[in-house]
Amino acid sequence: MIRRLICCFLLIAPFTNSFAQSVSPAQQKKMDAFITNLMSKMTLDEKIGQLNLEAVGFDVTGPIVSKNVNENIQKGNVGGVFNTYTPDAVRKLQEIAVNHSRLKIPLFFGYDVIHGHKTIFPIPLGLASSWDLDMIQKSAQIAASEASADGLNWVFSPMVDIARDPRWGRIAEGNGEDTWLGSQIAARMVKGYQGNNLYDTDHVMACVKHFALYGAAESGRDYNTVDMSERRMYQDYLPPYKAAIDAGAGSIMSSFNEINGVPATANKWLMTDLLRKQWGFKGFVATDYTAMMELIPHGMGKDGYAVGKKAIDAGIDMDMVSDIFLDNLKKLVNDGKVPVSEIDIACRRILEAKYKMGLFTDPYRYCNVQRAATTIMKQDYIDAARDAAKKSIVLLKNNNSVLPLKQGGSIALVGPLADDHRDMIGPWSGAGDWHKSVSVLDGIKQLAGSNVQINYAKGANITDSEWLLKRLGKDELSFDKRSPQEMIDEAVAAAKKSDVIVAVVGEAATMSGEAASRSDIGIFPNQEDLLKALKATGKPLVIVLMNGRPLTLNWENDNADAMLEAWFGGTEAGSAIADVLFGAYNPSAKITATFPQNVGQIPLYYSHKNTGRPYAGDFVDRYKSRYLDVSNDPLYPFGFGLSYTTFTYSPIKLNTTSIKPGQPLQVSVTVSNTGKYDGTEIVQLYTRQMYGSVTRPVEELKNFKKVFLKAGESQVVNFTITSDDLKFYNIDMKYTYEPGDFKVFVGTNSRDVNSADFKLTN
Repeated sequence: MIRRLICCFLLIAPFTNSFAQSVSPAQQKKMDAFITNLMSKMTLDEKIGQLNLEAVGFDVTGPIVSKNVNENIQKGNVGGVFNTYTPDAVRKLQEIAVNHSRLKIPLFFGYDVIHGHKTIFPIPLGLASSWDLDMIQKSAQIAASEASADGLNWVFSPMVDIARDPRWGRIAEGNGEDTWLGSQIAARMVKGYQGNNLYDTDHVMACVKHFALYGAAESGRDYNTVDMSERRMYQDYLPPYKAAIDAGAGSIMSSFNEINGVPATANKWLMTDLLRKQWGFKGFVATDYTAMMELIPHGMGKDGYAVGKKAIDAGIDMDMVSDIFLDNLKKLVNDGKVPVSEIDIACRRILEAKYKMGLFTDPYRYCNVQRAATTIMKQDYIDAARDAAKKSIVLLKNNNSVLPLKQGGSIALVGPLADDHRDMIGPWSGAGDWHKSVSVLDGIKQLAGSNVQINYAKGANITDSEWLLKRLGKDELSFDKRSPQEMIDEAVAAAKKSDVIVAVVGEAATMSGEAASRSDIGIFPNQEDLLKALKATGKPLVIVLMNGRPLTLNWENDNADAMLEAWFGGTEAGSAIADVLFGAYNPSAKITATFPQNVGQIPLYYSHKNTGRPYAGDFVDRYKSRYLDVSNDPLYPFGFGLSYTTFTYSPIKLNTTSIKPGQPLQVSVTVSNTGKYDGTEIVQLYTRQMYGSVTRPVEELKNFKKVFLKAGESQVVNFTITSDDLKFYNIDMKYTYEPGDFKVFVGTNSRDVNSADFKLTN
C-alpha cells in the first residue's frame, strides 16, 4: 500500500524547492567541490560531530542541557548550538570552532523564534485569525531580521501542524484546523524567514515542524500517540509541510509522535520515502529536543546504539541534545551496522546549508553588535507588532453595539490579565522581554488619556487551584495572596462606580504551548465567579479573552454584552486591545479553529464528513448522529468573527453551471457594508463535492478575499474555481478530480453562507 502511495504521489506533487535552487549550476559545482574537498579531510569523528546539535545558553526547552560543550566544539564534535544568542555570546562559541577546532568548520546557531524574536507578535493562532498573508509574512521577516541581528541564523519555525483538538496546548503555536489556509500560511512564513537568498544576513534558515502529524495527538495530550488513515494523512495533515518545503524550507524537524506504529525519528518511510523520494526535499532533518533518546521508551530499542542505528537509517541528519549519534555512530560503523555513506550523506547536507548561508566565507557574519543595536525592537517593528495584534483580535459578540467604547465617562477595568505584562507575550515567546510589553491598563491610558476615568481592580488570580499553581509555578502567575472574596468585592466596588465593565480574563501564558494540555478548557472557576459577580451589578459587561486555544465559553457567551478574543497579542497587546475597544480599529479577524460548546464535542471541525444518518436538527429525531445533551453545533464556527459594522451578501452568481477540466468557473457575490462604520470583511469561499468514489467533507475552504468597504459601500467580489481546486485522493489514492455535482458556498464564515450548484463534466 505504501509503495503504491509513493508512486501516485510522485505523479501529482512535482517538486519545486527554492532552497535547493538558490544557487546557480556554476555555484552548485563550486559548492560541491568545496564540500567534497572538506569532507575528504574529515575524520569519521568530525563527520559525526556535524550531526550533533548541542544546547547552550540562556534557557532550555527540556530537562537536559549539553555538557562539555566548549570541549566538544574544539574537538569538532558539534555542528550547531541552540539557545545561545546575542552577537557577543555567539562570537565566543564560533571563535572556538573557527580558531581551535582542526578544520575550523563554523557552527549553526538556532533558537525557538516562533512569533517574533525580541519584538513579539501575536501567537501564531492569533496571527492566522487575521487571514492577512502579507502581514503574516512580514512578521516572519521582522523576526528574521531581529534574530539574525542577534547572532542567530536558524529558527525552529514555522510550526505547521494541523490541530483539531483545542486541549492540545501547542494549538497556540500553529495556524488552526484548516489544511488549505494552513498551507498558505506555511509557505508565507518560510518566505518571510528565508527571503530570496539565504546568503542575505537579514534572513535566517527556517526549520519546519513537527514532521509529521504532531497536531493529531490522541486526547490532545502532548507527546502522545498519533494514529490515522493514509487518506486523512495525505488529504488533511501533510499538505502544509509540503507547502513549506515547496516554498524552500532549508530544514525540517522530526516530531515526537509515531506514524503507522513507528516514531517519526525512526520512520524511514516518512523521512526518506516520503520527504526525500516523493517530495524531493534537499535540506537536512534535525530531531526535536531529545527525540532520538525518546525512541527508547517508545520501544524502538533498548539503548542508544539500537535507536541511533534506526534514526540514521531512517534519514535523520542531526541529533538535538541526545548525543546518541555522538556516542554510538562510530561504533555502529566499526561494527558494520551502519555504512559510512549514510553518515557522509547527512554530513554533506549540513555542510551544504552552512555553505549556502555564507558561514564558510564569514563565520561571524551574524555577530554585528552595531546592527543589533539599530535593528532590535526598532519603532517600525513595534508598529508592525501593534498592527498585527489589532488584525488578530476577533469580535465574538457585541449586543446593542456596546463596543466601541466612548472616550469619556468611566470604566471598571478588572481581571487577572488587566494589568499584566508577563502574559501579554504569550507562550513560546523565546527571547521576548515581558517587561517591555504593554498591558491593557497601559494601552487604555495611552489611548484615552484623561478623558476616561479608569477604576482598576484585579478581581481574581488566574486560578486558585493549589495543585495547578504548584505545577505551573506560582511566581510565574503573579499570585495575589488576598482571599478570592476580597478581590471580587474590590472589583464589584469598582464596577458600581463605573459606566461599563471591561473584564480581562483567560489563561496564563504557561497554560498553553508545549507540555500545556488541558482536559477542561473553560474559564477557571474563580474567574467565572468574578464574572458572575460583575454581571450582577447590571452594568454592561465587556469580556476580553487572552488564551492560546479555543475555550468553552457558554456562560460568557450567554451573559457578556460584548466579547473580544485577543489571544496573546505580543509586545503591543495592550495598545492593540485599546485600539479595538475604543474603535480606533474596527475588528475584522476570524477564528481558524472551531470553538466547541464543551470538551465532549472534541474533535470538532468544520470540514467533517457526513454520516449515513446525518442529523438535520429535528429535536426528537433520535436515531441520527447527534448527542442527547447538546447540539452538534459549535459555539463559534470556523471563520467566525464580527465587526462593528454589518455586511450583507447577495445571492451567488456563476458564469456557468457546468465546467470541463481546465475551464474556469467564475463565482461572484456582492458584499455590502450596511452599518455605520467603515470595515474590512473576510469573504470566504468553500466547495463541496456531493458524490465521489470516497466520501467527501461537507465543506472545504478554497479561497478568501479581504475587502475594505466604507459605510454604505458595496463591492462585487470575484473568485475563480477550476478542476485543480477540486482535486482529492480518490479510491485509488490518486490525487485527481472526479466529474460530478458540486456546491459552492460564499459567506462570512463556514456556517453563514449562500450556496449555488454546478457540475464538473468530462
